[in-house]
Amino acid sequence: MLICLSASHKNSSFDVLEKLSVGASASADRMLERHTSLSGAVIVATCNRFEAYLDLDEPFGVSPLPAVSAAIEAISASTGVAADTLRDTLDLVHGNGVAEHLFAVTSGLESVVVGEGEIAGQVRRALEQARAHGTTSGELERLFQRASQTSRGVKNRTGIGAAGRSLVRLALELAESRVSDWAETRVLLVGTGRYAGASLAALRDLGAENVRVYSPSGRALKFARSHGIDAVPELAFAREAAECDLILTCTTVDHHVIDAALLGAGRALLAEREALQDGVTLLVSPADAAGVAAADAAADAVGDADRPAAAIDAPRQLIIDLGLPRNVDPDVSLVPGIELLDLETIRIHAPLEELNSTSEARQLVTRAARKFTAVTEEQSLAPAVVALRSYVFDILDAEIGRARGRGDASEQTEAALRHLAGVLLHTPMVRSRSLARAGEQESFLTGLDALFGIQVSLPAAGTAQAGQEATPDSAPDAGTAAS
Repeated sequence: MLICLSASHKNSSFDVLEKLSVGASASADRMLERHTSLSGAVIVATCNRFEAYLDLDEPFGVSPLPAVSAAIEAISASTGVAADTLRDTLDLVHGNGVAEHLFAVTSGLESVVVGEGEIAGQVRRALEQARAHGTTSGELERLFQRASQTSRGVKNRTGIGAAGRSLVRLALELAESRVSDWAETRVLLVGTGRYAGASLAALRDLGAENVRVYSPSGRALKFARSHGIDAVPELAFAREAAECDLILTCTTVDHHVIDAALLGAGRALLAEREALQDGVTLLVSPADAAGVAAADAAADAVGDADRPAAAIDAPRQLIIDLGLPRNVDPDVSLVPGIELLDLETIRIHAPLEELNSTSEARQLVTRAARKFTAVTEEQSLAPAVVALRSYVFDILDAEIGRARGRGDASEQTEAALRHLAGVLLHTPMVRSRSLARAGEQESFLTGLDALFGIQVSLPAAGTAQAGQEATPDSAPDAGTAAS
């Protein structure tokens, strides 16, 4: 049985999603350790979503709640989010609904920006990570691979995502009202991952030419060389952060890269540089600079008339934080001249769905999910079908052997007997698919037992494997049955 535990921008607070993003990768291993019937787990963790896809190796009809409880305890242990909070937050999807949910997620239909393209890659990488950790399963592999195929089909056949909209582009669209000329805007990009590449491409599409990159993990130089921009070294980071017009952060580190103290120190360095250029020595420590920034923030609440000149002349800067956990400490909002645009703010301004394209895309997703479910249901009876075919062909082979023993070794006789066996099996095969799709597997099993004495134990829901051991109650002697 497939299970999905889902927290997203639709049912969870930003603070909870941020906590879930920390330690998410360790959740899968802990889930499998806590419940022996869980045969696979894949975690999809993005800036607006945390989802656990589980493969429960239990017979049909068994309640998934014990496995769900174990999974919640594992998530709590890995992320630090209280189990009670998770129970109130996580939506449960199980059985046939899991495929449609994942297909919709992968196609961008459940994203903040409907149709955004990043999610498909994030889902694909979630499967790759599960493979690397050995936590996936055959059924989860099939589910996620089909999700990727569905996403490509939706993208190619509908208008969803045609404008190339994404979370990055939406953030920059919201920033445009604050930018008079992108070509003259000094931009600092913090991070060198996949989002950084998408961010740089979006900035260039808008006309930004003056872009620099800084990496907390030391990868800035390599990224800069491959993208034709300048890298910012560690010692120059504070000054650059204070000097640029726009900072866009999208790094995966689990701590704040930018805060009020850093910006204060950077502004102090800029002031010192300007003073030296004017022939004056001015030394301000980072701690003093942070104190000045806080004082200016307090004065800001009083009004321009009572604010010091340094605060009135503070540079206007926009910071876009696309990181989860947050890359930017919220205290930067206390620094004069700073405006912070984070994920929580961005999702409030997400555009309405394009109804026609979305409707068409959901139809494609629904059809793909139904097909996936039909195949799964058909596979659930595979052991019974194999058992019936083995039963019939064992009788057939025995009868052919008897015929040869009597001196009848003609190819025509053998061909006729094999054709007859195929004809006799055709209707049971068709009926097995029909009954499986209707969820009436038990009817087929009862018929096999009643007519042939074949007893089959089906594998767990969603993990059917052909070739499962099946034994007749009392398989008749082939020669007796044929005589």
